Order: sequence, then C-alpha cells, then structure tokens
Amino acid sequence: MAEYKGIKGFKVQYLSADPSNPIIGQTWYNSTSKDLKYTGVSTAGAWATGNNLNTARNALSGAGTQTAALAFGGTPPVTGATEEYDGNSWTSSNSMNTARVYLAGVGTQTAALAFGGNIPPVTGATEEYDGTSWANNPTGLNTARYSFGGLGIQTAALAFGGYTGTADTGATEEYNGTSWTSNPTGLNTVRNEVVGAGTQTAGLAFGGYVPSSPNASAATEEYDGSTWTTVNSLNTARYAIAPAGTQTAALAAGGTDGTASTGATEEYDGNSWATLPASLNTARHYLAGCGTQTSALAFGGTPPVTAATEEWNGAGSPLTKTITVS
Repeated sequence: MAEYKGIKGFKVQYLSADPSNPIIGQTWYNSTSKDLKYTGVSTAGAWATGNNLNTARNALSGAGTQTAALAFGGTPPVTGATEEYDGNSWTSSNSMNTARVYLAGVGTQTAALAFGGNIPPVTGATEEYDGTSWANNPTGLNTARYSFGGLGIQTAALAFGGYTGTADTGATEEYNGTSWTSNPTGLNTVRNEVVGAGTQTAGLAFGGYVPSSPNASAATEEYDGSTWTTVNSLNTARYAIAPAGTQTAALAAGGTDGTASTGATEEYDGNSWATLPASLNTARHYLAGCGTQTSALAFGGTPPVTAATEEWNGAGSPLTKTITVS
C-alpha cells in the first residue's frame, strides 16, 4: 500500500492540537481528538465550532482577530474576567479594573480599549489593555452609558448610542488615545443595543433596540468622521448582535428580535446587506464578535448563558475539515 509520504513527499504530522494557521492542503493527525484533518477551501461561508471560553457569560465585549482575540467583561455574575484566544483555545489573563456588563470594546489583543457599561451603576470608565494588564484612564466617556456601540482602535475609537440609565441616547463621542470628545451630531435613529464596525472616520452602526414597537431595529448608518448617514437596513431586524469587519465589508451574526434568538448571518458590502445561507450553530444574543467579514469570531451569549465559540470562514477562505471513515 502506498504511503502518504510516497505520494506527497512528506509525512502526515502528528499533533496534539490543530495548527493555528494551517495552509491549504496541509494534512495532520490530531492525537487529542483522534481525528485526521486537512485544510481545504470553503465554497460558501460556514461557522465552525471552536473551543469554549473558560468563563461562560453574556453581555461581554471583544476585540482583535479570529486568531488573536480578546474577551472581557460580562455576566453572571458581573465580571471583569479577560481571556485571550490564539485561534485554538482561550487562556485567562488579568481582569479589568472595573467589572461590568453591556460595555463596548475595540482594538487588538495587545492594544484594546474597554469603555462604558453597567456595574451597576452606569459608568463611563475607560481602560486600556497592553496585552498583559488593564490600566485605568482617568478620563471616561462624557455620557456614561451601557448597551451601546463601539468601533475603531485603542487610539482612535468611537462610542455611539446606548442607554444612560434613564433614557436612550444617540450621542457620539470620539477617543484620541487620551480623552473623549463629544460630537454634536448623534445617530439618526436613537437606540440602545446597537453595534458597530469599521474605523473612527469610516464607521458603521447597525441593529438595536428602540422604544416603539416592534422594538428590534434594522437601521444601518455610516459615519464619515463627522456625521451619520442612514443607509440600507439589515434584512433581519434585531439587537444584541455580534459584529465584525469594516464599513464596506461588515458581518452581523446572531441577536434577537425580542421574542427569540437567531443565528442569522448577514454581510454588508458598503451598499446593502445580504443574508447568508449559513447561520451560527448556536443561535444566541448578547454575544461578542470580532475579526473581519471573511474571518470572524463569535463567543459567549445567551440563552442559556454559554461559553460557545464559533469561527466564521467566508467563501473561498481556508477551512479545516475532518476526514471520517465509516
């Protein structure tokens, strides 16, 4: 019988865990799961189940990429727990100084920003993460709030929408790495549970919860660094979504319409949203998301409160597959 080495010129690797960045065509044996695996190319986008968070929670936030992600905050109970994801598993890191829920987070695994949320009470507290620990910034949001949107990077972030504890707000603030500055122009659709993607000068806000019935919103707005412009709406109105991507290539996954959780996934191309055939394996809301439109991560959420992690591989992207023998 011919051996794989004789056919391809190299042996099948014997690994205790899947490689973090496999190349297309790479084949290996996972001695932990006892599976033979290889990396192919997805013909359509698909969600793949990853290893769970160490702390199951919802109403958390995230930052980074699919292979270098950060999860922080959430409940129950209200926590400041922080975990890092390496593309395979989660590792606990130093906790936030202020434990909170319904906060916003942006940036990367080694340069993240956490701001706002509910302790309770409502807070505008801002913290920066350097890859090891969190440091408080004495200057918090001008409008303390929770269940709001955030986007950008650690030195150029944007906060918008949310709930102040007494009323919804469309207030928008910009962070320059030191302090927050209020923008007199707020969201056109005032709402909480809104999420965002993109940069401080090219941002996207979508979904949310509004006081009027039906409460779930599909509203989408683009930010140009100064003002918000209403554009084409989501196909599925919802809130508490996992976001990823940029203003011209965004991803929306999960959420709720107020009656049930969904795993629905949509892509935005800078003009309109398209519903994809692949949904999250675990339908949920109040989950966190990060990454790009073609390589995203979704983790945590409810109901029930979960530690579930899923990786999104867009059409044409590398996808790890398991070889089964019956």
